[in-house]
Amino acid sequence: MIDALTIAGRTFTSRLVVGTGKYPSHEIMQAAHLAAGTEMVTVAVRRVDLSATGAASLLNWIDRSRIFLLPNTAGCYTADEAVRTAHLAREAGLSNWIKLEVIGDERTLFPDNEALLVATRELVREGFVVLPYTNDDPIACRKLEDAGAAAVMPLGAPIGSGLGIQNPNNLLIIKEQARVPVIVDAGVGTASDAAVAMELGADAVLMNTAIAGAADPVAMAGAMKHAVIAGRLAFGAGRIARKRYASASSPLEGLITR
Repeated sequence: MIDALTIAGRTFTSRLVVGTGKYPSHEIMQAAHLAAGTEMVTVAVRRVDLSATGAASLLNWIDRSRIFLLPNTAGCYTADEAVRTAHLAREAGLSNWIKLEVIGDERTLFPDNEALLVATRELVREGFVVLPYTNDDPIACRKLEDAGAAAVMPLGAPIGSGLGIQNPNNLLIIKEQARVPVIVDAGVGTASDAAVAMELGADAVLMNTAIAGAADPVAMAGAMKHAVIAGRLAFGAGRIARKRYASASSPLEGLITR
């Protein structure tokens, strides 16, 4: 077992956060959540029919007795739009936690960090627990933390790209400076990417497409679960130093010669 993750006073035993979009069916999504062992899933408020009931409702396929719901503001391009969407989520009884997204470019889906900071300050003032999705920029992450973010969520690579961790040094700096949890969000393509994020010291990894878009989403969810656990354990264990030349596993010193 790995150590627990605490965000804004709430504790999670799993460090893998997953999404709810792009799955072939609600049944497969539900099975993937179980295989991932996740205790927190994110839902796009603007893409969910909050009036739907029964099997037609995405929310009915999430076991909220063991999974915490994290609404997100996906699809918002201004601070005002994101704030209104967060209010909608809270008024609908989803949560006062919000994964805050303010997109600045439609093609790359990179965040608008200026608008993100404005929205973070406003929502924190209004009592929300804010987890902003941002670029892998140490300065942006520091400003968001200073604005009251409960965690910072730098991207590993563009949303849905599957490119893996593109700027490991940036993530190391972000983690070194942060006083709140750092959750790597976006860009993971396979299990090794998740392990790398955790080995760098990330407190958690959030992913959607890497699982939902896999040929076998349920199997990939299980792989991601184990990758996050392995990466966290490796981070805690402390890797050996990198060297330019070989170092024998069985040193020559002390060998008995005949």
